[in-house]
Amino acid sequence: MDTSNPGPLETVAYQTERSSWRRFGRVMRNAALGSLAIAGLIALGSWIYDRFSHVYVDDARITADVISVSSRVSGWVTRISVSEGDAIKAGDVLVAIDDRDARLRLAELDARLLSLDAERARLGAEKQMVDRQTSSQYKMRSSQLQAVKAALAGRQSDLDLAKTDFERTKTLLARRVVSRQRWEERRKTFRVAEQAYQQALAEVAAAGASLIEASADREKLLVLDRQLAALTHQKTEIQAQHDRQTLDMRDRIIRSPIGGVVDKTFVNASEYVTAGQRLLMVHDPRRIWVAANVRETDVKFLTLGSTATVTVDAYPDEVFHGSIARIGNAATSEFALLPTPNPSGNFTKIAQRLAIRIELEKKSTKLRPGMMVEVDIGIVDR
Repeated sequence: MDTSNPGPLETVAYQTERSSWRRFGRVMRNAALGSLAIAGLIALGSWIYDRFSHVYVDDARITADVISVSSRVSGWVTRISVSEGDAIKAGDVLVAIDDRDARLRLAELDARLLSLDAERARLGAEKQMVDRQTSSQYKMRSSQLQAVKAALAGRQSDLDLAKTDFERTKTLLARRVVSRQRWEERRKTFRVAEQAYQQALAEVAAAGASLIEASADREKLLVLDRQLAALTHQKTEIQAQHDRQTLDMRDRIIRSPIGGVVDKTFVNASEYVTAGQRLLMVHDPRRIWVAANVRETDVKFLTLGSTATVTVDAYPDEVFHGSIARIGNAATSEFALLPTPNPSGNFTKIAQRLAIRIELEKKSTKLRPGMMVEVDIGIVDR
């Protein structure tokens, strides 16, 4: 039987089968295209819905308070205790600056303070001695003055009595009741009493002068008090210099203000640094956040506490969550170094940006300041 030439029945069956497979292929192709179209429409609808229900920012960054550590004094760097990337604690020594000259100045001020204390002690002892000496002299001279005044009062009484006797004897002599010899005796007595009174007056004057002299010696105490006061002010001045020099000594040991990591160092040992020069930069990895700038047209959809999803470009497989902690009160253009006035009148309206701050729920040491992130914020209905 020859099979190379099929018969009419076989040809019709073959063509029928072939036509069936073609119809099946078209149906499957149309179904696949329909499925792809439906999937595309669903994806497009989801994308459109997502765009209208979320705010996206694709140029956000990880931010932290990066502290620039500088020196308050000038000098040669003797030691750098940290390197870039080192973990540090608050109070750790970062940089040491040469303090030899500062130590010498501090020792000089210590010596001056000791000298002032010795001088104050000497003046204090001298004041006590002068006080004792002048006090006893003043009391003695005062007693002498009181004594000569009492003697003067006695001489005054004697003088008055002698004068009275002399005047009465003189009257009696004129009447020839007493003899001239008796009158001369009374006159002599009167003159002796008068001389004694004058001598008592001189003694009172001398005692008064001695008392004034003793009082003047007491004035030395005031002079010593003024000298002690001057030394007190001088010590206060030197003590202030000493405190300033002590602060200068402490400033030569630069310690970390926070706990964190060293981001960058700018000096090496044996270099000379000046006051205010930046030495290194540090930040606390536990205090990082996301800084993003959103369009002003999207700010109305945001509020404090709005949840956000953060994707870091460096770790695309990890997702971080956070919430809005701060919304800027002014557009970023207000803080530009070069303002953009419009004096010509030509104006192109551009949507401005406002800064927002997103606090992350979990801080990770993987996140470093400056990393680029993408932010997805859910819109709040208002």
